[in-house]
Amino acid sequence: MSIGVVDSTKKPSRAATRTARYDAAMATESKTSAPATRPRREAQPERELTTSVDLCDARGNLNPAAIGWSRQPLHNCNVSGHTPRKKRWNYWCLNTDKLLFSATIADVDHYVLAFVYLFDLETRRLIERTAILPPGAIDLPPHVRADAVFEQGGRRVAFTEEKRGTRIAVTWPDFGGAPLAVDLLVERAPSHETMNVVIPWSRERFQFTSKQNCLPVAGTILLGNDTTKLARSDRAYACLDFGRGVWKYRTAWNWGSASAMLPDGRALGLQLGAKWTDGTGMTENAIFLDGRISKLSEDIPFVYDEHDFMRPWRIKARSNRVDLRFTPFHERVAKAKTGLLSSAVHQLFGHYDGTVTTDAGERIAVEHVFGWIEEHKARW
Repeated sequence: MSIGVVDSTKKPSRAATRTARYDAAMATESKTSAPATRPRREAQPERELTTSVDLCDARGNLNPAAIGWSRQPLHNCNVSGHTPRKKRWNYWCLNTDKLLFSATIADVDHYVLAFVYLFDLETRRLIERTAILPPGAIDLPPHVRADAVFEQGGRRVAFTEEKRGTRIAVTWPDFGGAPLAVDLLVERAPSHETMNVVIPWSRERFQFTSKQNCLPVAGTILLGNDTTKLARSDRAYACLDFGRGVWKYRTAWNWGSASAMLPDGRALGLQLGAKWTDGTGMTENAIFLDGRISKLSEDIPFVYDEHDFMRPWRIKARSNRVDLRFTPFHERVAKAKTGLLSSAVHQLFGHYDGTVTTDAGERIAVEHVFGWIEEHKARW
């Protein structure tokens, strides 16, 4: 046995300090791994909108009447000016017990891009491809229910509206060494409630987002000679992240999402966000149960280790209406840097466990529910 001498004058490394902070936060369940840019707030009433409204005024600034949330998409996202701060995207992601598939069309003012990825939950194989077009190459529509199409050199990503819902069609000639062909129909029942909200940083910086969980999806995914058929019986659910707004140059966000069927046959959706909404007076937090939304009007911290994203995450509201632990089993990293522009996404696939409570006071057990969670930091 030996006795060591501790040098009390030596300062701990930055990584050690952050790890200690993570451990303390996980123990107390009251702190986040990194400070938010604005102070968090307790639950306060948020204005619910019930009629259509323009997101912007004639100068392209935020229309004060647009600030609020709604159960259905009501905003006309008439974003203009503010080059190069405008950001628009349609992000679709669907999952079954065996796979996760995602397709996105985005215009970030500096360029237009489409990216597609396919993750096999059994083999843990992830295939991802991106295509880029110059600024202004396409014009993404101002409404949620409208067509969006990206085409480049044989690659095609299309989201088109039909009577029953949205068709997702993807053609990618070389997708991990084999051609990819996707044909999916996402069903949208008129009564299905969604989370639609405007986040107001200022009159010149703002974002409208529509998050839509638990949307039934059916169709086929053909990769080379392998065909995957999706049907309602597969408990296949799609999720939409629709965004339109004017962003700050530096930004960061957390996002957590899940869509699953409970043992009693009801559909449960989790929609949680942090950092980018903190202190604005509005949140994107919600629980969905069988097509009905319970809006959470409080900032909810995400506790995680920024140096080891594969460690468990903690998401707990002060009201205790959300008390979740997320355990990752795979990390997807997407990084890009061009001049003064950069983007770093750490998206984790894993399982949620814990409880959530609806507006009606029903406490729902969340047991090993598959979903994702992420940190995104950007200079754009």
